Amino acid sequence: MLLEQRDGNGEWTLRVVANKFPAFEGDESLAVRNLGPVHVMAEASGTHEVFVLGRSHDGRVNEFDDEIIADMMMTLRDRFIAHGKLPNVRYTQAFINHGREAGASLSHPHGQLLGLPFVPGEILEEERAFERFKGGCIICTTIEAECAERERVIVETDDAVVVCPFWSAGPYELLVMPRSHDAHITDSNNTTLAGVGRAIRDALDQLVRTLGDIAFNVAFHTAPSHHSGQYHWHVHLWPKLSTTAGFERGTGVMINVVPPEDAAAELRKTSAAV
Repeated sequence: MLLEQRDGNGEWTLRVVANKFPAFEGDESLAVRNLGPVHVMAEASGTHEVFVLGRSHDGRVNEFDDEIIADMMMTLRDRFIAHGKLPNVRYTQAFINHGREAGASLSHPHGQLLGLPFVPGEILEEERAFERFKGGCIICTTIEAECAERERVIVETDDAVVVCPFWSAGPYELLVMPRSHDAHITDSNNTTLAGVGRAIRDALDQLVRTLGDIAFNVAFHTAPSHHSGQYHWHVHLWPKLSTTAGFERGTGVMINVVPPEDAAAELRKTSAAV
């Protein structure tokens, strides 16, 4: 057992355990080996954990109460801190897969945390985008612009804003943005973490009420633990409603058949009806 949360009755509510079939394992630092003039290889050292999201086999994140959601976010922060102390881990990726189409091999609600010996290219590209943006922080500016226009906003609280982003690559894609400008998830205080957790839950609830029990991926993006450049941690939520086919794979150009403004309008309509 790596970490456990218990309620007032002594019953466990959340657990983090080692993955029995890890994609990354070991404490070696990243070492790249050349396998000839073209190919290179490195050992997949690091750590791979399973985050058990509650005791109920039929539980869903969109049904969690405020206390469980807060505990989930605090537990994530604790694991990010622990991973940051490992000498061979340069980035931690936390995510939730729900539904077989989204890659979930278990139906019990759970997430995963992978401590990687490198910083993924997606995160490096996001860091470069933050550096290229000359108007301050691109997330803070997006929050201000979206809340002024209101076309794509579906959740707006004191702690977080959720939008169907202007650049959505797929139908009903969501972006969860903390209002507090923190580069690392480990920089955020308890109030921010709990508020972001509630925003994730409420956004998922709107998706489920609008589209049914769909498959989805949730991914937490944070600045690498040892990086100090411009960044603002955030959360991506991708419903699995379309297929990446030949055109998208061949060109890298995504076709979104539901404009984000229409998706947001539908989600707000569902929220208003509750």
